[in-house]
Amino acid sequence: MSFQQGLSGLNVASKALDIISNNVANTNTVGFKSGSAVFADVYAASLTGSVSGKQVGVGSTLGAVRQSFTQGNLTTTNNPLDLAINGDGFFIVGRSDGPDVYSRNGQFELDKDGFIITSTGERLKGFQSPAGSGQLPTPVGGLKELQIPIIGSLPQATSRVDIGGNLDANALSPAETFPQLLGPGYTFPSPKTSPDDEAWRDTRTYNYSTSIEAFDSLGKSHELTFYFVKKTPSAAPPPAAPGTLIDLNAWQVFTSVDGQYPLGIDPATGNPNPPVAGSPVIWDLEFDEKGVLKTPVAGPSATNLLQVPAEYAPDAEPIRFYVDFTDMRQIGGSYLVSELTQNGFTGGELAGLSVGRDGVITGRYTNGETVALAQLAIQTFRNPNALNSIGNNYWEATLESGLTAPIRPGEGVGGVISAGMVEDANVELTQELVQLIIQQRNYQANAQSIRAQDQILQTLVNLR
Repeated sequence: MSFQQGLSGLNVASKALDIISNNVANTNTVGFKSGSAVFADVYAASLTGSVSGKQVGVGSTLGAVRQSFTQGNLTTTNNPLDLAINGDGFFIVGRSDGPDVYSRNGQFELDKDGFIITSTGERLKGFQSPAGSGQLPTPVGGLKELQIPIIGSLPQATSRVDIGGNLDANALSPAETFPQLLGPGYTFPSPKTSPDDEAWRDTRTYNYSTSIEAFDSLGKSHELTFYFVKKTPSAAPPPAAPGTLIDLNAWQVFTSVDGQYPLGIDPATGNPNPPVAGSPVIWDLEFDEKGVLKTPVAGPSATNLLQVPAEYAPDAEPIRFYVDFTDMRQIGGSYLVSELTQNGFTGGELAGLSVGRDGVITGRYTNGETVALAQLAIQTFRNPNALNSIGNNYWEATLESGLTAPIRPGEGVGGVISAGMVEDANVELTQELVQLIIQQRNYQANAQSIRAQDQILQTLVNLR
């Protein structure tokens, strides 16, 4: 029986050496989880019956190979599609010839069709909506193989302009500043006397101006110029007290498109044209005694957009927009534009990808826009030690592993995503080398037990 006991000891020591050697060999394998041997003793009750106290074990056996799913260290890389899970979850990888598999190896890349794939060609899965014709997908949708579309970002027409800053409270109206040139009844812009008359461009006819690039529905660029004109104070009509002035802190804002004559002003008379679609053609800004803008502002608004005449963009949809002056003020000091933005953009091609902690994959386009295209899915298991290792850093789910529903990064214990990083193997090399020595000694000791049994048998054989 000692032969059997020693042989079982050799077998389990050999298996332990195999496990340690596998750990050492995968020290540099991304996402690898180290294993350890779980031994069990063996008893044969038939040898001595079932009498307690007289059982002699017949050796040992390998009860299980248990993997350690502790977090590995994260190493920074230069690839934005190198991803690491900081938590207990697994990436979900789809296969064309079998069920989904799961991995901690986040070394991904794009194939020729835009799918995010592993080094062996399997496709990463996540949440993504089906993309319509010419449209970009969104992170809202069912679980599917993630694909980064090859189409570019579509243009968006400008519908809102934000202007913030300061209008100098010390400023005088153009008519007050240049009374001999403009006269007391002057209103901006000066009327055109001929198609070539550019007198309205004279900087003395308005106080300030600022310009911004805007876009039509085809993504073509247009220049919007805004002219700020201080209104000339005038006597308040009865029954106000004599000497009472109005329009002390009032301004008008006019709009010019592509350097042409301001919108809504009749070139012949300088009077406002009939408003387009019921919208006024200028904005009236009034400020209180503290320089704060009074609201609502008279003029086109979010519900009553200013429509630019079709001749400015004959091949596109009419440009419709409004201006938000919420951050404007009027206090003593220099004219200042601290905010000047608009929400339109031209078309653009994909320039790069980034992945957030929440797993949202964002496309960066050449037009400066960023679009959320998809979101990674994370899989967790109640018993990860029951997963079946199939190589290539993949595990398969089993009945014992306790498969749960896929979740988004940041939910539950699945963990968050660290982009531009990979998870190192959680092999503790020093510990493995020490265990290697221990198992080597165990192997030698079991070999000695077999040798001792052989010598005893040899003694019996030599009896005469």
